[in-house]
Amino acid sequence: MLFVCPGAPCPLLPLPGNSRYKLTSVDVPDMVSYPLPQSTSSYSGHAPSSVAMVSGLHPSKMNCTRIFNLFCLYGNIEKVKFMKSVPGTALVEMGDEYAVDRAITHLNSIKVFGKRLNVCVSKQHAVIPSQVFELEDGSSSYKDFAMTRNNRFSSAGQASKNIIQPPSAVLHYYNVPPCVSQDHLLRLCSEHDVPGFIKFKMFDAKPSSKTISGLLEFDSKTEAVEVLTVLNHYQIRIPNGSNPYTLKLCFSTSSHL
Repeated sequence: MLFVCPGAPCPLLPLPGNSRYKLTSVDVPDMVSYPLPQSTSSYSGHAPSSVAMVSGLHPSKMNCTRIFNLFCLYGNIEKVKFMKSVPGTALVEMGDEYAVDRAITHLNSIKVFGKRLNVCVSKQHAVIPSQVFELEDGSSSYKDFAMTRNNRFSSAGQASKNIIQPPSAVLHYYNVPPCVSQDHLLRLCSEHDVPGFIKFKMFDAKPSSKTISGLLEFDSKTEAVEVLTVLNHYQIRIPNGSNPYTLKLCFSTSSHL
């Protein structure tokens, strides 16, 4: 999808007209850090492990990248592998056992694409790329994310900026080019067959800022989860831009706008 800034030639999307929602400017909230949870094996009876087992995955709508998009909010993702012998189940190797605990705490029993996830500690202590096959969407059943720049806990400074939140109906979006409007974001939702937001808020940005951020409210927590799973890390390209912008999403501390 190509976004067009005002004044750019040959727009592929209509420039925004009258706003459907009133924009309210507020200061960007300070990022806060949260203490690491105590290690526990009470979730599954297994010893602590940096590998989570996730079952209840939609067979055609979930893949390695979408698992990464959701689980990366709670820790670094090293590898993801779908199990050929157990349909709808994947192993997710995370940065450490604390990340697995956070993922279990916040993602176990949530609904994604009409199916309820079960997240628990795996007996495995590493994901091995064996029995690789093609998923229903044509993507690989295995993917290594160890070197991706989209991991959010790669340093203490980076990790301290993450807000560890359970899923909510409000998403915080950031790292978006200033020319992207609410209409562009609604169109992006439509083109990827995910629900559109019902309220939109853009935070104040300095005139010299290269990116903007804000909040998107959805009808339900389930809708917000699905949008984040599909659109987190979407590459936004603009005319004459040398590099795309990576749309970043996370769950907001706000319950509504």
